[in-house]
Amino acid sequence: MATMVSSAGALLAMLNENHPTLKLYALSNLNAFAHYFWPEISTSVPLIESLYEDEEFSQRQLAALLVSKVFYFLGELNDSLSYALGANTQFDVSEDSDYVRTLLEKAIDAYATLKKKEAESKSQAVKIDPRLEAIVERMLEKCISDGRYQQAIGMAIECRRLDKLEEAVTKSDNVHGTLSYCINISHSYVTSRECRQEVLRLLVRVYQKLSSPDYLSICQCLMFLDEPEGVANILEKLLHSEKKDDVLLALQIAFDLVDNEHQAFLLNVRDRLSQPRPVSTGEVQPVSRDTESAQNVVAAASEDVQMTDQTQASNGDVGEMDPTEAMYAERWAKVKGILSGETSIQLILQFLYSHNKSDLLILKTIKQSVEMRNSVCHSATIYANAIMHAGTTVDTFLRENLDWLSRATNWAKFSATAGLGVIHRGHLQQGRSLMAPYLPQSAAGGGGSPYSEGGALYALGLIHADHGEGIKQFLRDSLRNTNVEVIQHGACLGLGLAALGTADEDIFEDIKNVLYVDSAVAGEAAGIAMGLLMVGTASEKASEMLAYAHETQHEKIIRGLSLGIALTVYGREEEADTLIEQMTRDQDPILRYGGMYALALAYRGTANNKAIRQLLHFAVSDVSDDVRRTAVLALGFVLYSEPEQTPRIVSLLSESYNPHVRYGAALAVGISCAGTGLSDAISLLEPLTSDVVDFVRQGALIAMAMVMVQISEASDSRVGTFRRQLEKIILDKHEDTMSKMGAILAAAILDAGGRNVTIRLLSKTKHDKVTAVVGLAIFSQFWYWYPLIYFISLSFSPTAFIGLNYDLKVPRFEFLSHAKPSMFEYPRPTTVPTTTSSVKLPTAVLSTSVKAKARAKKEAEQQVNTEKSGGLETSTSAIATGKGKLSAEKDRDSMQVDSPSEKKSEPEPSFEILTNPARVVPAQEKYIKFLEESRYVPVKLIPSGFVLLKDLHPSEPEVLSLTDAPSSNTVSTAGESAQPARQGITAAAMSVDEEPQPPQPFEYTS
Repeated sequence: MATMVSSAGALLAMLNENHPTLKLYALSNLNAFAHYFWPEISTSVPLIESLYEDEEFSQRQLAALLVSKVFYFLGELNDSLSYALGANTQFDVSEDSDYVRTLLEKAIDAYATLKKKEAESKSQAVKIDPRLEAIVERMLEKCISDGRYQQAIGMAIECRRLDKLEEAVTKSDNVHGTLSYCINISHSYVTSRECRQEVLRLLVRVYQKLSSPDYLSICQCLMFLDEPEGVANILEKLLHSEKKDDVLLALQIAFDLVDNEHQAFLLNVRDRLSQPRPVSTGEVQPVSRDTESAQNVVAAASEDVQMTDQTQASNGDVGEMDPTEAMYAERWAKVKGILSGETSIQLILQFLYSHNKSDLLILKTIKQSVEMRNSVCHSATIYANAIMHAGTTVDTFLRENLDWLSRATNWAKFSATAGLGVIHRGHLQQGRSLMAPYLPQSAAGGGGSPYSEGGALYALGLIHADHGEGIKQFLRDSLRNTNVEVIQHGACLGLGLAALGTADEDIFEDIKNVLYVDSAVAGEAAGIAMGLLMVGTASEKASEMLAYAHETQHEKIIRGLSLGIALTVYGREEEADTLIEQMTRDQDPILRYGGMYALALAYRGTANNKAIRQLLHFAVSDVSDDVRRTAVLALGFVLYSEPEQTPRIVSLLSESYNPHVRYGAALAVGISCAGTGLSDAISLLEPLTSDVVDFVRQGALIAMAMVMVQISEASDSRVGTFRRQLEKIILDKHEDTMSKMGAILAAAILDAGGRNVTIRLLSKTKHDKVTAVVGLAIFSQFWYWYPLIYFISLSFSPTAFIGLNYDLKVPRFEFLSHAKPSMFEYPRPTTVPTTTSSVKLPTAVLSTSVKAKARAKKEAEQQVNTEKSGGLETSTSAIATGKGKLSAEKDRDSMQVDSPSEKKSEPEPSFEILTNPARVVPAQEKYIKFLEESRYVPVKLIPSGFVLLKDLHPSEPEVLSLTDAPSSNTVSTAGESAQPARQGITAAAMSVDEEPQPPQPFEYTS
């Protein structure tokens, strides 16, 4: 029978014995019962410590373990860990107890902190206890041997042990799955940019060692690492492959890279692709590229395939044509067209034009409700039209209201002209010819208005934003050839947009010359343009710009420069800290304002705790309202990768007594939750849309529209309520101008791009979209300079699934949306409001009834006459038939036309078949399924964007979807006939399907 031990006194007494066996017996038993008797054992800790310190005692590690346990129960975790390290192998990492788990967490945290310090302080070495390292290594090895790879990967990344990370990845069962898990972790949890890059470099090495490397993921990693050389090598290898699947993969990689919108990187990749060796003269021409005719490259890219085929057939005898080189030349032309952005732009243009569902009646209502005297709302209506038709090339509204438009003067005229750039965004082929009537006429010495000329140059920048190779030189010449500050303003903005992120030194010098003229209007645009040009380069030029901002007296120039400086440190994280510190400590509130943007853009989408802490500090402590507002707004940029966090973080600030802080909170939520339809975000913004301060209402309305873009009323009823609220504000004659302007812009954002675009700051591969983030950052400056509103068009991303075959054509291909069609349908078009009365309307009387009644009456009168003349029998029978007729007419009168009871509503189907190219909104993506028996199989299973399709029956003839680009004459009349034509087409289609019988003629009598 086992005896119950009720006290540790006897065992503790044995520790004083001289014989080591007795001490060992006592320590073993005390160790086993430590969790019961630790209060008693704690009185003898000095004695046990002395055993541990005795070098001659063989079981000193056991003594250390016992002391560690006692300190753990006493809550002294640091002491407990230090003795656990002394226990060495006696401390069993596999033991499943609270004590071991707690100390392991403590050990890993301590080790991770030391490794982080070691990485940061490169100059001085940080001493790490080898015993601590041994415990962490034992833990990592145990996780790997137990098959808990994700746990091992998390610990290895946190402790910066890349050797163990590689071991965990290579030993895992599903290497591809583990690698993609690593990529997600490195983006979501690794705060240090340097450490993230080291992890990604390791993953690329592991990927490349695999028998079947995942080239899509490798190229995304290389883009994060900014290594265009590696991407170019992979693309070249795939293009030279004999397998058609490899070529499709290369094209898919190119489209994925374009989706990340990093112009400088894409151009670097394109230029590093080795050109096909020059062969027969007929073959080279379609492939070679002339910089001057860059605008026409779209046509060249799409015609490359046919032309090479034809020349091969016709010029077979001209020169020896290496077939493999000819094949590479054709494929090279395709990839080059994609990387230049021209192929994707052309396809998006076709999609937005053919699927345009913008509602002109909304614009008409806005126009009629706006007072002519109110220039702000007049301009807002012009902005609204541009945003609603962004990228669709349809400017019917402008053409129908030329007289109304001509009332715009000065800067309003500048904005009206620039709006064409948003409507025709991406129309690279004809952008310049479209804007020709407004552009500065060099020969005539500039006969037009400088405002429309400046606006036209800005419009050219918007058309060619992020793809400006063909227009840069023209904009540079326009900038050099003028001294008019308005034209310089437009040219600077246009040039900044066209050369976004290219860091072109010559263009920088041109813009700098404009800045040094010290003209307030031109200088402001020059400051922004410098930032756009140098975005993300962390260039030394920033200090030059900062020095000039201190020298100049013009507030506008300081504002432009402070934003420009912020743009240069885009995405640089810790590297930007020195500059951010310099700006946020400046005495000038405008430079501190720029410092907030620098902090926002340097840490964009990282959800970095340090950045959030700094911004919250400035949001409540700075003396300038401008700075406080911007600090709160900047949180939206830092947190857009985790949108659900933003409403929680700014909820208290949204109730601040300071209206500027409330405005900032509204826009922060709008920016980070854009296009998500997040319920918490809508709940936070709802009270702000009826705030007491007009500009807070303005910000809240715009933010709400950004959150709700592409969200249907069926998925959230508050969308319908918000649309009605906007209509009410716009029609209200007594509403403040600022909130009315906010409502007009909000109505436009809700229906942006013909109701086919959303606002997206992250690409599908979790890469930040540079153009989109920069666009929203500059859009948020509209409060002091309205023309910057157009920058929001840079953040628009089409909600489209566009499947492409090997020839980059759009084949007919069906796929499934496993949700009710009403969940994601377009909003219903608005109807002209009719005056309704509550009085019950009379029943409709058919014209046949009226005629029958008149006939019956006439017959009755005739009967009376005949009765008088004699013939009683006939009269009675006639009256009887008359009565019969009348009763029949009465029955017919009571018949209701289209009675609702007769119509049976059919149940809505639970799915929908979509045809390529199709509109797929972000919320719909999870419901997209590809049909198993389909002829085409996607190369990459993604529910939206550009998807390359593998044809399983290549011998059969293909049916292509009709996605013609807007032809030149349609665009030159700028969609004048686009709407009626489209209506005509639908009417014709209806008549072919089933033509209803025309109704019988009837008269309506009240």
